[in-house]
Amino acid sequence: MAKKALITGIAGFVGSYMAELLLSNGFEVSGLCRPRSKMDHIESIKSKLHLEDADLLDSHSLYTTINKTKPDYIFHLAAQSFVPTSWGSPAVTLEVNIVGSANLFEAVRQVGIDPVIQIACSSEEYGMVHADEVPIKETNPLRPLSPYAVSKLAMDYLGYQYFESYQTRIVRTRGFNHTGPRRGDTFAESTFAKQIALIEKGKQEPIIYVGNLEAARDYTDVRDMVRAYLLAVEKCDPGEVYNIATGKAIKIADVLNMMLKMSKVKVEIKQDPARMRPSDVPILIGDASKFKAKTGWSPEIPFEKTAEDLLNYWRERV
Repeated sequence: MAKKALITGIAGFVGSYMAELLLSNGFEVSGLCRPRSKMDHIESIKSKLHLEDADLLDSHSLYTTINKTKPDYIFHLAAQSFVPTSWGSPAVTLEVNIVGSANLFEAVRQVGIDPVIQIACSSEEYGMVHADEVPIKETNPLRPLSPYAVSKLAMDYLGYQYFESYQTRIVRTRGFNHTGPRRGDTFAESTFAKQIALIEKGKQEPIIYVGNLEAARDYTDVRDMVRAYLLAVEKCDPGEVYNIATGKAIKIADVLNMMLKMSKVKVEIKQDPARMRPSDVPILIGDASKFKAKTGWSPEIPFEKTAEDLLNYWRERV
């Protein structure tokens, strides 16, 4: 019997890679989709998936879907995941990420099944990290600096509470930044790649608009990240929390310079006030030794390759 997996946010950036990985490993894959979901990321594999019309904020549709699919594993990847949007729409971000997660856990409980559930928590929960606190361990204080980070922290602790209260087998993964082809163009590294591709085609004047270039982030390739998520449900302990990271940080300015070196265009760099945040996390470097010891995972794709693949992705699309 093939193992059954359910992915929330299957049509999204990470969800689409998760679906591809599970299919290649022989899983039967279902996913939550809303009528307005964009399907281009999963178009090529759509015929192999069981797509269910359900919404995290509609508890009845969730119950129906989980009762129908009865998954062995659930990958909870659906979220309002863009930090700047959380400043503009804090209530929506909190509702989707917290209430949506509670609805999912309740649906599993009411149906009476016992799947392993991986919940995609976030390094943003650590927020204000002091210089003597990197690389960041799971035991680091949580000092969230955005409504998004608060929503992920609440989801994270809700997962812990459901494990303690009901023995729901929830594994909490705190992924640090991850990127690659298909990354939404609202994210820094993806907007750089898209702007370079547009300038190469003569569709944008040779000016690249940027936000805060001083922040440093620990980037994992999305294809390495979904591999980690699969290992998390297979090998990690429910109720526990695990950082997933490379342990190396790269400044946003260096990401931009790396991509510019892959292109022949000469550009001017301009700061766009709209791309600046009310408060930004200066540095995030994760210590993933707990996760690595449990699963044997290590990142395989160097960041240069990730950046090149992302740039080529946009070159094909603009």
